[in-house]
Amino acid sequence: MEFVENKAEEHRQIVGIFRDIFKYLPSKLIGTIGNAIVIPIYTSLLPPEQYGLYALSIAFLSFLCIIFSDWVGLSGLRFFRQHQLANDLSKYLSILVCILSMNILLMFCLCGIFHAGIVDFFKIPIKYFCAVLFLIIPVAIRALLFQLLRAQLKSVSYTFSTILNQFLTIGLSIFFIKVFHLGAVAMLLAMGVSITIIDLILMVQSNILKYFRKPEIKWGILFPIILYGIPISATSLSAWMISQSNKFIMNHINGFTDVAFVGVAYGVTQPILMTLFATITVATIPRILRMFEEKIDVRPFVSRFCGYYMLLAIPIVLIMTIYPQELTRILANSKFYDAYRIVPYFAIGTFFMGMTDYTTMQYHLANKTYIELVLKLISGLVNIILTLKLIPIYGLEGVGMATVSANVLYFVLTSIIMLPHYNMRFPFRQILCIALTLVPIDFLYQWLRTTTTSEAGQMIIILTVFYAIYYPINKIVPRKRPTANK
Repeated sequence: MEFVENKAEEHRQIVGIFRDIFKYLPSKLIGTIGNAIVIPIYTSLLPPEQYGLYALSIAFLSFLCIIFSDWVGLSGLRFFRQHQLANDLSKYLSILVCILSMNILLMFCLCGIFHAGIVDFFKIPIKYFCAVLFLIIPVAIRALLFQLLRAQLKSVSYTFSTILNQFLTIGLSIFFIKVFHLGAVAMLLAMGVSITIIDLILMVQSNILKYFRKPEIKWGILFPIILYGIPISATSLSAWMISQSNKFIMNHINGFTDVAFVGVAYGVTQPILMTLFATITVATIPRILRMFEEKIDVRPFVSRFCGYYMLLAIPIVLIMTIYPQELTRILANSKFYDAYRIVPYFAIGTFFMGMTDYTTMQYHLANKTYIELVLKLISGLVNIILTLKLIPIYGLEGVGMATVSANVLYFVLTSIIMLPHYNMRFPFRQILCIALTLVPIDFLYQWLRTTTTSEAGQMIIILTVFYAIYYPINKIVPRKRPTANK
């Protein structure tokens, strides 16, 4: 496989990716703002114990989605272009819907039979357990339809539905909490109503009913979906072990209140950062998959956009790391202030988690997602072991230490284990430019701390100066064009 030598074609593909990025940008920016404003709203409306129950319920919901639904949507994205070119989308999408339906039915059967053991293991009240079971139906449908919109490159429709979904959920949550006084259950109910409405809109936007036919088992279609999707599910479960299992471990050790602190620290960091970082990946990945199916070497594109990710992510994560108390005070109710103690750990861990979207791309292109599974499973197990060991010693900080250690380990493993002809080339020039920019930023930070400038003002100044300094440095550092592999 060779690098793209047709510069006009390379330029056309990059322009196409940037065009999609700008189309997705409103949904991601507004989504980031939405994820930020829900924290002060929810922490003001709920006491710590109720917020802890909400955080635990969402973590349990994500656990079920990973096993029974999310991988179906991701498979839909991965093979959509292949079946579009083969002109058999109807059969393909019908099989996807059939798989999703059977999975949800299986989930209800298993949860009905083993409900007592599940409730006891996860330490989740029975009414929250039941609420999550019914919530997964609209959530699973939404996950599949969102991936189909991405595969169809319908970025405007995706943006509209994402924004509407978020603010409809916030509005309904406030309404149900204020009117019915249902606490955390009100938020789950609001999610169910909101996502159901969005599902109906997505069915129209994706035009899935046009393609849907009575499913016929086609092993040539079914086997690749299962072989690709099951490792994806197991990999996502391993990721869940890193980012969500700490809430259940904390609940076993210290109870719902400390779970609330973990949930707030998580809310201040990962949903905000990953939504913002997805501005790049949500547009880049579908395009890269299409290019790969068209026999184009995508490694230069993966490397380039990894560099853009670092340029976007590093200054923001830096702000969260050096101003955790100020951010927590701004974004959360004072009852949850102790959450600041783990914000830096979660922010750094989220940065490395985002980086692995680029280092693991090779496994998806080569359909060797079992490698990603093994590496993430190792990291997930390390996280659980460290969480169990460190919480009794360091308390909340133990959760943060375990999370950042697991994410760094996973990034290192995926950076070392590279597949020939698929491996990403790290953007070392971009890394050098960012490192040179951070030197004067350190002096700026030390000076700002001696002034009367507000913390919010300091954050804005640091971000502004970072990009202002980066631009000339980027012009000065010499570029080296990649050479073709003959």
